[in-house]
Amino acid sequence: MTVAPDFFTRHTRLERPPLVPEVALHLAGDVAALWQAMEDEAAAGGVGPGQASPFWAAAWVGGQGLARHVLDHPELVAGRTVLDLGAGSGLVGIAAALAGATRVLASDVDPYAVAVMDLNAAANGVTVLEPVGDVLDADLPEVDVVLAGDVFYDLTMADRVRPWLFTAWVRGATVLVGDPGRSQLPSGLVEVAGYDVVDSGVDGARRTTVGRLP
Repeated sequence: MTVAPDFFTRHTRLERPPLVPEVALHLAGDVAALWQAMEDEAAAGGVGPGQASPFWAAAWVGGQGLARHVLDHPELVAGRTVLDLGAGSGLVGIAAALAGATRVLASDVDPYAVAVMDLNAAANGVTVLEPVGDVLDADLPEVDVVLAGDVFYDLTMADRVRPWLFTAWVRGATVLVGDPGRSQLPSGLVEVAGYDVVDSGVDGARRTTVGRLP
């Protein structure tokens, strides 16, 4: 489906995630209202109910932690080609670009996410971010670094992502995962950073960690 150019200006506002104030994103304050707007838009475009989701309209805590780590350690991505897997709003990929990555592929299956990433990149003066669709069933792109924030949110997704990340690692890519400790995380991750991240969906902060495949 094609997302109307003014959809994001009508239903989101530019905000800065608490852990990553360097980055501005089009986010939604009222997720329920956004979800309904997306359902209405999808129906008008011939997409069935339930096929639109507002996951891209929030700065997930794992992504915030991963973006923070990249900005604090630009040597991880500077001068390199980076893949932001499950990019959503593009937060992690934008952080990589601001930290000096020369090319950033930002992968997501949601057409709203793919559309909003261009807006978010422009809002941050980023020109090297390239939104792409699903890469998990395609040939592994030639990248130096894979950044995966909050991709282990359910078993089905985890079962697709886990072997793909290990393949990327075996082929020489640096693989970093940001997550608040979900049960589907792969074994073998080495924790390299930890943050307490304010989460609008819960009371107080959540602990999120950044792990690296060794």
